[in-house]
Order: sequence, then C-alpha cells, then structure tokens
Amino acid sequence: MEVHKVVAPPHKSTVAKLKTRLKETFFPDDPLRQFRGQPNRTKLIRAAQYIFPILQWCPEYSFRLLKSDVVSGLTIASLAIPQGISYAKLANLPPIVGLYSSFVPPLVYAVLGSSRDLAVGPVSIASLILGSMLRQQVSPVDNPLLFLQLAFSSTFFAGLFQASLGILRLGFIIDFLSKATLIGFMGGAAIIVSLQQLKGLLGITHFTKQMSVVPVLSSVFQHTNEWSWQTIVMGVCFLFFLLATRHLSMKKPKLFWVSAGAPLVSVIVSTLLVFVFRADRHGISVIGKLQEGLNPPSWNMLQFHGSHLALVAKTGLVTGIVSLTEGIAVGRTFAALKNYHVDGNKEMIAIGLMNVVGSATSCYVTTGAFSRSAVNNNAGAKTAVSNIVMSVTVMVTLLFLMPLFEYTPNVVLGAIIVTAVIGLIDLPAACQIWKIDKFDFLVMLCAFFGVIFLSVQNGLAIAVGLSLFKILMQVTRPKMVIMGNIPGTDIYRDLHHYKEAQRIPGFLVLSIESPVNFANSNYLTERTSRWIEECEEEEAQEKYSSLQFLILEMSAVSGVDTNGVSFFKELKKTTAKKDIELVFVNPLSEVMEKLQRADEQKEFMRPEFLFLTVAEAVASLSLKGPPLNNV
Repeated sequence: MEVHKVVAPPHKSTVAKLKTRLKETFFPDDPLRQFRGQPNRTKLIRAAQYIFPILQWCPEYSFRLLKSDVVSGLTIASLAIPQGISYAKLANLPPIVGLYSSFVPPLVYAVLGSSRDLAVGPVSIASLILGSMLRQQVSPVDNPLLFLQLAFSSTFFAGLFQASLGILRLGFIIDFLSKATLIGFMGGAAIIVSLQQLKGLLGITHFTKQMSVVPVLSSVFQHTNEWSWQTIVMGVCFLFFLLATRHLSMKKPKLFWVSAGAPLVSVIVSTLLVFVFRADRHGISVIGKLQEGLNPPSWNMLQFHGSHLALVAKTGLVTGIVSLTEGIAVGRTFAALKNYHVDGNKEMIAIGLMNVVGSATSCYVTTGAFSRSAVNNNAGAKTAVSNIVMSVTVMVTLLFLMPLFEYTPNVVLGAIIVTAVIGLIDLPAACQIWKIDKFDFLVMLCAFFGVIFLSVQNGLAIAVGLSLFKILMQVTRPKMVIMGNIPGTDIYRDLHHYKEAQRIPGFLVLSIESPVNFANSNYLTERTSRWIEECEEEEAQEKYSSLQFLILEMSAVSGVDTNGVSFFKELKKTTAKKDIELVFVNPLSEVMEKLQRADEQKEFMRPEFLFLTVAEAVASLSLKGPPLNNV
C-alpha cells in the first residue's frame, strides 16, 4: 500500500489565526462578501439595503403583489384585533395596549425585517411570562399605573437585549433553548394559560394570582358560588364555534380564512348579543369603555432606577429570549417553505428595535406569532407590506371603532385565547422526541411539569439547566471507540457497531470523537489506560503477540488546549513504559501545530508515526515491526 506523507500545516501568524477564529465565530455567513470588488456607489446602495431590507424589494414592488398583500393584511388584521385585546388581558394590561402593540411594531418590522411571512404582534407566551413575573411584586389591580410602567420598561430591556444579540452577533445564545425545551415549555404554558381563562369562562370574580395548576384549580372549585350560568353558556358556545372553525381550517387548508375570521366574528356577534339583551346587567362582564386615538408616547414612563430595576431587567431578559426564539423559528420555517433566506442576526436587530420603539409608544413585548404568520402565509402574503396593511387597519380601528368594543364580553376573549394556545400543545413532536432521544424527552417533561406545577420561569430554568447539563456531559465525557478492520477492505470502523469488524493483533486503534481539553483530558486518560490494559489481557489470553502500537484516529479532534497537549505527552510516557509506540492518524492542522510546538525534543510527533489513514498506518507498521503471527 502506498503511504502518503502527513504534511505540516502552513505557518500563520497569531494575528491571522485570531482573525480567522473571530470571523468563523461571529461572521460565519461572511456578510461583507457582497461588498468586495464593488464600486463605492454600489457598496453604499447594498449597505442601505442590508440595514433596511425594505429597500431590496421596494423598487420592484408591483400592483399584483399589492393585491395579495392587501388581502393577507386585512385577513391577519381580523385576527390581530381580537387577539391583541385578549393577550393584553392575559398580560394583566389594559386591553387597549394590545391594539397599540399591533400598530407601531409591525410598521418598524416592515422596514427592518427580512421575512416576507412573519406577522408581528403580541403573543400568548410572552404575554403570560410578562404578566406573571411582574405580578409577583406589583399588583395590576392595586397599582395599575406602576404595573404599566414596569411592563413598558421590561419591553425596553427585552428589545435592548434582542438588538444587542444581533449587533454583537451573539445569536447562538438563544440556541440553548432546544426544541425539546420549547415544546415542553410551550405545552405547559398553553395548559396554564387555558386554566387561567376559567376565570372568564366561568364568570369568577375572585381568582388566584398564582400561575401553577394546583392553586388555579383550587381557586376554581373554592368559588363555585361565583359561577355564572349565563357566562358559561356563552363561553361554551363560542369556544365550540372557534374550535370547530380551527378544526375545519386544519382539515382543509384552503379554508384558512374561516379560522382567521372566526375570532373577529365571535367578538362582533357576542358584542351585539350583550348590547341587545343588556347581558352585562345579568352577570356577564364586559371590557368597558376603551380610549380612542393612536398610541400615546410612553418614553417618560420607562423606569431605569429604583427598587424595581432588577425585576424589569430580569423580566425583559426572559421575555426577550422566549419571544426572539419564537419569532426567528417562525420566520425560518416559512422561509424554508418558500425557499428564501432569513438572516437571523438582522431578525434579532429588527425585533429588538421594534420592541425598543414599542416601549416608547405604549406597546409591550411583540414578536412573530406562528398562528398569525401561518394565516398570513396561507392568505398569499408576498412581502412585509401585509404587516403595513394590518397596521393601517388597526390604526383605523383605534381612531374610529373603539366605542364598538365597549360591550365585548370578557368570556369571548378567554375563548379566543384558549383556541389560540391549544395549537402550542404538539403531541406528535413529543412522540417524535421520545423515539429519537430519551434524554431530550426528559428535558421536555421537566419543562412541561415545571411550568405546570412550579412557575413559568422556574420550568424554563429547569429545562435549560438540564440541557446545559447534557452539553457538559457530552464535553466532559466524549465518545471514544475501538476500531477494527472490515475483512477484505481498508476500512476501519467501530467494533461495537460493525460486528464483522476485527481487531488487528498487536494494534489498538482508538478513535477520539471530540476536542481534547481541560474538561475531558482526565477522562480520556483513564479510559485509554483501561483499554490498553484490557487489550493486553485479551491478547495474553488469545496467545497473540503483545500489544505494540496504539493508534489514535484524530479526524474528529477539532482542537486541543494545554491540558489536551499534556494528555498526549503523558500518554506517550505511559505507552513508552510498556514498549508500545504511539501513532497519530490524520491530526487536523490546529492540533498538529500545537502538538509540534509542545514536542520540542521530537519525542511523539516523529514523521514515521504520522499517517493519513488507519489502513496506511497498519500496513506500514506491520512491515516495520516484529512478526505479528499467533504464538
């Protein structure tokens, strides 16, 4: 067999290495490549288009696209108006704030966002987290003004955090919310949100402020004397109508407009019923009079000092991460369906600035909701103009139609919320996780039960903690396998995976499948020593010649630190004491360079023990060593 020489990596200065590392860490998409070799005018235009994506598609916008966007914009507006009012109540905020949050943020996103399908506005999970975290210290009933100020301040911190992640290109931080964590978290939150709506669906006036399942159910059954049959009848009827339309649209996607318009139809019909029959005088609570006019400025309500600063910062951080994760996931989902690219860092900046501007214009945390974006996509949205159309529709509502919502019953808003959050319970995805990874399933269950029985933030914290523990286990306990030769080939594979693979007498071939660093070097030392001893005992029992070569297949070792270098040096000393030669196969350039620098006396990086493949190493060393036949 021809043996190929292992070539030393080309020399690079420390500055060049640092530059390459930083580029690959923070700029893997290389956003500056579009400016190379371009005249200054083109660079200026592309820079403006990069910062404001609306400039990319606006020059080519046509009347045909406008027709599609107007239809989709009006469709999502019919969903956004009742949802905005409902989600604001879920966050313990005045209903009008939900409409404010469906007016300004979509306009900002239309200019800065890169997704064509993302429909922006309040979402149930962020509303739940915001309301529950702030309510732990401030009562929205006893001190509504302070609660509103803290909500706007939390929104500012959420937006600042989101935009900072995009500007500093630290989006990988949100990747710590794994799919299993999000599925469990959202499923648990959906159940808690639904149970919270029993207050409105049953007409209860005295209800618990806690968010876990036990206090909520206890509160429901301890106040049976407050149940209102009129409220229950109306709630059941509209809940059945909303669920039926949702089921119909899922079965027949072409009828998406049925479920999209159902919440607005429910609001209109229920409002008319209450107004005509004066049901508000017979136990059915209503929203009451809402303020007319556009968003008032709220920058003077932001609080950056005082005893509640830590609370708003923590609330902003949690709601910012959760809403950002949801928005980017939704945007990428529909981008993949339509085969276009969504820049994650630009989305972080867009969503972040959207919330910063929103916090100064009486809005609370907003992002892209899956249900609303799905309707937007199904309605035929072509560009972000659909968000502008929705925003204009909400503006008209704020200016002229607010008196019409005075008699809207709260029970219908509860039914709308229940219908919206039911879609967050993803049983097929949970079953799929069980089939693929049992540990991920455990993480999902911890998030689910943590949210239900503890609190939203504690459930999320437990799930993230378990996910980090899994990562630490993978780092500190990396995979390492014994390789054998598949007869009749030059291929070497895991002995436990390929049963036909056979050990080569006199050789121990190990594959290290992770970087070697301070976190795992001791573990690798212990495991390697154990395998050497087991191999020597096995060869003594089988009466083979003694172990002569330890081959380390290092294709998957992407890096080493000083502890990793010490591991290889100590391993060389250990094998030398046993008259075993240490052989390296295919070390990557960074690893090879560090080992060569550490090997000043040329003890363990000798060219005759460096090979490109395991097959070449075995073939070459078999010719050099003593006979390897059975004794």
